[in-house]
Amino acid sequence: MEKVLVSDSELVTLYIRGNEKAFEKLVQRHKSRIYTTIYLIVKDQYVAEDLLQDTFIKAVDTIKSGRYNDEGKFLPWIIRIAHNLAIDYFRRDKRYPNVVFEDGSSVFNTLDFSEDSVESVQIRQETHEQLREMIQRLPDVQKQVLIMRHYEDMSFQEIADATGVSINTALGRMRYALINLRKQFNQRAPQYDKNFYLR
Repeated sequence: MEKVLVSDSELVTLYIRGNEKAFEKLVQRHKSRIYTTIYLIVKDQYVAEDLLQDTFIKAVDTIKSGRYNDEGKFLPWIIRIAHNLAIDYFRRDKRYPNVVFEDGSSVFNTLDFSEDSVESVQIRQETHEQLREMIQRLPDVQKQVLIMRHYEDMSFQEIADATGVSINTALGRMRYALINLRKQFNQRAPQYDKNFYLR
């Protein structure tokens, strides 16, 4: 732990002036939080480690090119970089968030069987794919908030900070995301006609 806590803004300024160790301090200070943000999306240790390095590389490139201007809010800024890289991987790898219903159950929990028969496994796989497709159809801002809330388990304050909007805006986007997703889901699978739970 640093005896005198230098702010992120001061460390960025020092790094811009040529102090390489300043960025190392930023890395040590925030790498755990950034790694967790990535891992909660990709669910793979090695992929998360790679994306963590990519995040810092992109941050360095942005700072050194003179394009960094976030009024001292380094952590929300670099979290956004990490989140975007992880979401890009999420899209390529066709992964999906866990959407929670009103009663607290997951959409996937409705498909639990006493035995993992070939048929039940196939049904779950098909439902996973259908939900992923529905999420991809959402407007980008709604999709982003839904994934951050239900997959990364971020608070609405954290979502607001990471996306640069007010809490009310983040809440509104989540509400419309769940409404739109529920409409799609009910059209495909009316047997799961429940209200989504907005936590």
